[in-house]
Amino acid sequence: MGKTLRLVLDVLKPHDPLIVTLAGELSDLNGIDNVNISIYEMDRRVENAKITIEGTDIDYDQVLQVLTDNGATVHSLDEVVAGFKIIDDAETLQDPGN
Repeated sequence: MGKTLRLVLDVLKPHDPLIVTLAGELSDLNGIDNVNISIYEMDRRVENAKITIEGTDIDYDQVLQVLTDNGATVHSLDEVVAGFKIIDDAETLQDPGN
């Protein structure tokens, strides 16, 4: 069975903890090599973040636990790559600009 190699999540999080702290906690999980967190919207109490996680064997339940423990909520799971190597989406006629 292939392992999960990449997750892209749309997450609503409080301002605290900072994304530096959250990225560190996520990257400390077994099977995770890289974490990228980008804030794309902010209001007085919360931030909307895109979280990209790559690794050799990502445990989605552990990722959810870290996010929940830090007061975050997953809005959507926007991308999953599983198998033995990471592949990027192929461009299709349905993509914008085509």
